[in-house]
Amino acid sequence: MKDRTPLTVAEYFAGIGLIRMGLEPLEWRVVFANDVSENKYEMYRAFFPEDNQHYIVGDIFDIDPSGVPLTTLATCSFPCIDLSLAGNMDGINGDHSSAFWGFTSVLRDQGESAPPLVLVENVPGWLYSNKGMDFRVTIQVLNELGYACDVFTLNALSFTPQSRLRIFVIGAKISNLDKEMARIFSRPKTLLSNRLRKSVTANLDLDWFYTKIPEPPPLRASGLSNIVERMDDSDSRWWTEEKVKHHLDMMAKSHYERVARFIEEDRITYRTFYRRARKGKQRAEVRHDDLSGCLRTAVGGSGKQFLIRAGKGNIKMRTMTAREYARLQGVPDEYPITVDGVQALTGFGDAVCVPAITWIAENALNPLAERHLAEIQPRRQNG
Repeated sequence: MKDRTPLTVAEYFAGIGLIRMGLEPLEWRVVFANDVSENKYEMYRAFFPEDNQHYIVGDIFDIDPSGVPLTTLATCSFPCIDLSLAGNMDGINGDHSSAFWGFTSVLRDQGESAPPLVLVENVPGWLYSNKGMDFRVTIQVLNELGYACDVFTLNALSFTPQSRLRIFVIGAKISNLDKEMARIFSRPKTLLSNRLRKSVTANLDLDWFYTKIPEPPPLRASGLSNIVERMDDSDSRWWTEEKVKHHLDMMAKSHYERVARFIEEDRITYRTFYRRARKGKQRAEVRHDDLSGCLRTAVGGSGKQFLIRAGKGNIKMRTMTAREYARLQGVPDEYPITVDGVQALTGFGDAVCVPAITWIAENALNPLAERHLAEIQPRRQNG
């Protein structure tokens, strides 16, 4: 078997490249990437133009495993729509989320050449879907492929002003892993939500291991105002007075009164809101804090997130911009946004929080990779 290069990555469901962006500061190098979306690839290559030859646009089930370079890590942010509580909840075998089986099929066909580490990420609905069986079967399959698994929750709110909880699973083919389950259960709630605790407890028969990772930074209480793009009142992206009034009329009394107080204050306040269906009516629901809700794939009226600017007797509303979405995902302004509208909002809304990935790499992936390399070094010398 050929030697793999240290700290290399095969990035499945690569999207617009935010996992890559999060890994590169810790010296990981993506040598293979795949996604089915031409639109996401267009955004990816705008930021990584020098490496676009390794990105294959196409269905993961059509990938030839023999054409995938040997890597230390494979990442898998498989589609969440069938698992998300905001989606259709068709489960892991739904039209979209079943792409996970394409990922495991590649690993299976790679055999002993499969990466020693995998990182799988998805929404909290993964734990609920199909009464918890979808989460169980994904861990089972990784176990069957030789990966012991660790799992934890991580919220983007530890790094940016966006409330975005995600489930992360690390699979490892490394000797002498810590299999003491009590260590997993001793983690703080920021890494082990109540629901995740129940999911692991219900699946103690599976092959788990523990990674010593620190408690993440405290959840932010504010910061939305700092990432908002400032615009003149004449900017065409602000809604008309008629559209603003329509959305004020869509608010429940408590939300309307909250916004009315902001209008009368002698300072400018920013708040985000969604349009949601409640009891057969469409409502505009406004956050009470200086934070963003979870960014979503911007398809349909309920997928987008909107912004209110209120104060000094005035109010303005508009759709959040792609640059604001990018900032909420921890993406620097140097990342060029070369596409417009829904395509850009979907690209960022369907991605990962960059500094969260960097934190995982620093505290879990790099130490595990170092252990793996130390483990195989004697074999190389003796071989």
